Amino acid sequence: MPTPHTTAAMDMHTHTDAHDLRHHGDAEVRDEKLIDLAVNVRTNTPPEWLRERIAASLTGLAAYPDGRSARAAVAERHDLPSNRVLLTAGAAEAFVLLARALPVRRPVVVHPQFTEPEAALRDAGHEVGRVLLREEDGFRLDPASVPQDADLVVIGNPTNPTSVLHPAATIAALARPGRTLVVDEAFMDAVPGERESLAGRTDVPGLVVLRSLTKTWGLAGLRIGYVLAEPETIVALERTQPLWPVSTPALVAAEACMSRVALAEAEHAAHRIGVERAHLLAGLAEFDEVRTVAGSEGPFVLLRIDGADAVRERLRSLGFAARRGDTFPGLDRNWLRIAVRDRVTTNRFLQALDQALLMGG
Repeated sequence: MPTPHTTAAMDMHTHTDAHDLRHHGDAEVRDEKLIDLAVNVRTNTPPEWLRERIAASLTGLAAYPDGRSARAAVAERHDLPSNRVLLTAGAAEAFVLLARALPVRRPVVVHPQFTEPEAALRDAGHEVGRVLLREEDGFRLDPASVPQDADLVVIGNPTNPTSVLHPAATIAALARPGRTLVVDEAFMDAVPGERESLAGRTDVPGLVVLRSLTKTWGLAGLRIGYVLAEPETIVALERTQPLWPVSTPALVAAEACMSRVALAEAEHAAHRIGVERAHLLAGLAEFDEVRTVAGSEGPFVLLRIDGADAVRERLRSLGFAARRGDTFPGLDRNWLRIAVRDRVTTNRFLQALDQALLMGG
């Protein structure tokens, strides 16, 4: 194995893992009435116009789903031919398809990041290597940290849960012949201008970009996302899908979210998130006990507090759900992820955090 770069740790020993890769933010709020800072779905969504489009599609449920129009709309939105697009039941399905369809020998996942890609690879029988980015480096990627012989590399951008936005050129530097480079851009539409996106690029060999419509548009319960990749990869993934994998309402939603009006609304929301994130970070900076990851660009922030697991439980008693960090490889019990919300909610959370810290002495 090539010696990894000194700014990252390489971990190939994943058979006995203390991290619960199947734990996700929805588990933090399930069955309890808490103010939700654990799930990264934008609040007050889906908008009324999108709900109406989805509701109107219900009259056509007797027919089998036809994804051609939605597929063409996604292709046009990214200036790609339709044979480079695959619609999926959320980005999570795409991870399963990649794990099952591609002839992978040496997969590597860059952590901390969304844990479902590694879980899907493991379920498909793969032994998964990890590149662990470090806090002291701002959780930022050095391409030299990834082993040269990795034939599949997965990274998020902006990364969940660190909220780091890696430069597109840095990620593209990971590409090489014989390697599949999977970039999870589930939160890229929450970045103004989608800067650093690789979606639409056809000059990066082996590139696979995953997108989700569930976060910005509040469609987690509908399950809709898509894959952008070389036509040969799309064919391989499509062969692994079951028949009619995406429902008619989800297809209608996908097409609607590709319109110019929808894209303008998403861009406006991205700018609003940036304003609200700055307010949250300014409030967190007032606490000596709290350290946040610098340069956050996603609709969430990652923060470190000694004994954050206990703080999280106190926050729950005060009515707030935060996402635990210890289920992400590379993090431990001293980390929490907080979703960006409106100013009123953020101010209430900051008051609760102050109280939770005082309760701990």
